[in-house]
This record gives sequence, C-alpha cells and structure tokens, in this order.
Amino acid sequence: MSQSRRRFTQEFKDELCREVIATSKPIKDVAAAYGVGTETLRNWLNKYREAAGGTETDLTVTERARLKQLERENQDLKAEAIFLKKAAAYFAREQR
Repeated sequence: MSQSRRRFTQEFKDELCREVIATSKPIKDVAAAYGVGTETLRNWLNKYREAAGGTETDLTVTERARLKQLERENQDLKAEAIFLKKAAAYFAREQR
C-alpha cells in the first residue's frame, strides 16, 4: 500500500516559514500544528531564508533567551493590567 506524496503550495510553505520567524516558535510546534514533518519545514525554512537574501538574521542563543524572558514578562504585565482593571471596576461599583 503506497501513500501518495502530498504537495503544498509555495504560498503555504512561505506562510509557515513566516510564522516560525515572526513568532519565534519552535519548528517542531509549527510543523505539528499544520501536520507537516519537522525536517520538511526545516528544509522549507532554509530555502526561504536563502531566497530572502539573508534579510532575516538568526538570533543568538542569548538573544533568544532574552526574547523569551521579555515575552513572558510582557504576558505577566498584560495579565496584571487586566486584573487591575477588573479590580478598579469592582471597587468603583462597590462605592456607589
């Protein structure tokens, strides 16, 4: 029983590559989300970066770690702001 080879449009490949680059998500996560092989997506990403002429610079390990830290901090601050808005609304209603 042979499986037919799946074909993907160049637009689909480019979209996945842009998602990996823009969101800094691991290739493994994006590949799993779209049902594509990890190595397949890695090959597409390498070709995408070559075609882009190297405009996308790879982050170093320390830059990636710092980015992750800042993203977590940003998420915490957003959650805190939402909580404070709800608390302010609650106390504003209570005083009426």
